[in-house]
Amino acid sequence: MGLIRAFSGALGSTLADQWEEYIYCDALSADVLMQKGQARVGGKSSNTKRSENIISDGSKIAVNDGQCMLIVENGKVVDFSAEPGGYIYQTGTEPSMFDSGFQGLKESFKKVGKRFTYGGQPENDQRVYYINTKEIMGNKVGVGDVPFRDSEFGFTMMLKGYGTYSYRITNPIMFYTNVCGNVQDRFLRSQIDEQLKAEVQHNLQPALGKIALKGIAYDQLPLYTNEIADELNQELTEDWVENRGISVISVALASITPDAESAKKIAQFQESRVYTNSRMMGARLGGAQANAMENAASNAAGAMTGFFGMGMAQQAGGANPATFYQNTPEPPMPGAAPQQQAQAPSPASATGGWQCPSCGAQNSGNFCANCGTKRPAQQSGKWVCSCGSENEGKFCPNCGAKRPE
Repeated sequence: MGLIRAFSGALGSTLADQWEEYIYCDALSADVLMQKGQARVGGKSSNTKRSENIISDGSKIAVNDGQCMLIVENGKVVDFSAEPGGYIYQTGTEPSMFDSGFQGLKESFKKVGKRFTYGGQPENDQRVYYINTKEIMGNKVGVGDVPFRDSEFGFTMMLKGYGTYSYRITNPIMFYTNVCGNVQDRFLRSQIDEQLKAEVQHNLQPALGKIALKGIAYDQLPLYTNEIADELNQELTEDWVENRGISVISVALASITPDAESAKKIAQFQESRVYTNSRMMGARLGGAQANAMENAASNAAGAMTGFFGMGMAQQAGGANPATFYQNTPEPPMPGAAPQQQAQAPSPASATGGWQCPSCGAQNSGNFCANCGTKRPAQQSGKWVCSCGSENEGKFCPNCGAKRPE
């Protein structure tokens, strides 16, 4: 039994009336994952009594966008098509297997499909099912007490939150074989929602653990929906992708927050950062003193009493906020050249010069160029070489120059 393509695209009602038997399925809503095909019998059909589960030779089968059609005999898939268009069902041809780029469909058919035999009589139970291959969105999921080691704070916190995920049936044959099987009418999304939700929640823990290893902070998780979906698919590969033919498409975390204990640790960590930054410390102290001045001004015992108390407190060891800003360099602007940390030494000091004790001028010779004072003798047997190093021996260990007489 197999399919012969009649044409591609949608099938009009006028053309459908020309066929012996026309099997079709209306557009599948997001709530329906699988629907049994409906048959419309024409005047040329040999199945005039319309046996419920028999497909007449030469019947027309239509496939719409977002659908994969399966032909099933006695619970086994004998042919399929995931390409939109119209097909003629013939009992004397091999399975056509129009996979439309669905990976693994033909391999799955070889593994679980029914072996084809030539010249066989029609089986006593033949059905056409349509699988919904569109993305199923808006599946709610909660995240509760998931351990997450944050790279910024350096400790493991417990996260909770909520979000949504979407999935898609990527292997209709495995979905039919291992999830729904033969149904009288349709298989609804609600029939597996709770099971899928529980498995997503369970596998989010190892998935988020792998995300943490990439150095992503907990408050940045909503920005990495694709990465979370990829890691979740890795955790669900065997149960979902291989056995059920379902793949997670996206995970959107609308809210993700640490529990009360973790939030307390984060607050303490951020508080300690203030005391390691002098400018932040100065700003904080200045704000505290400004509040104290406001309280002093409204002191019931008089403003002068309040200010007098502030002055005594500062003299007793209180700090001046301005001191925290002194000698504290401004943080560099992005792209700015680094500031020079130290000035280059003066030519005189670089060449072993000396300062005149009379006028203070810098010199390099044996007499002051400004006032003529003779260069003072070296103390403690030390002398300054022309290269700038200070020595005690007869030769400079830096450049090898002989000590001047």
